[in-house]
Amino acid sequence: MDELKETRISSDAVFDGALLHVRKDTVELPDGKHTVREYIRHPGAVALVAHAPDGGILLLNQFRYPLDRVFVELPAGKIDPGESPEETGLRELEEETGFRARELTYLTKIHPCIGYSDEVIYIFEAFGLSKGDKVPDEHEFLQVFSLPAEEAVRKITAGEITDVKTIIGILAATMRKDHHEPEK
Repeated sequence: MDELKETRISSDAVFDGALLHVRKDTVELPDGKHTVREYIRHPGAVALVAHAPDGGILLLNQFRYPLDRVFVELPAGKIDPGESPEETGLRELEEETGFRARELTYLTKIHPCIGYSDEVIYIFEAFGLSKGDKVPDEHEFLQVFSLPAEEAVRKITAGEITDVKTIIGILAATMRKDHHEPEK
């Protein structure tokens, strides 16, 4: 696939924020011409399909400012420096939902915005939940609830759940052939 590769000639920082970093690169295309690529650098994130004690999947209602509305989402958060995706998953699950997981099982990873971001989201299933301490970030307001997997899938197909990490996580978890609660 080298015949499709673009080569960076120069790179400039356009904006450096607390979370996002915007870059503007000049690249050489496979045909030798030059063009500009603008993109966002992102530290990566983790999302969790957490199997609640009641048998449902833990979900959150969260207001998302860019789209000015509340979304139904899986618990998720960005990877902090020096943290593994598994560590992030365990931390975010407890911070956002108040539950600890006995076990995480890797499902998949996704690249949600390949046209303008290098973000990767690792998706895990969380099993063996027990009560922990819910401590959301200072500027984070969440409502936690549980839905049976079948109802979550119905909401996806009805267009009521539209967040990409949530759709992919729920569908990947429900489609697993070996989907079961691990032995205790």
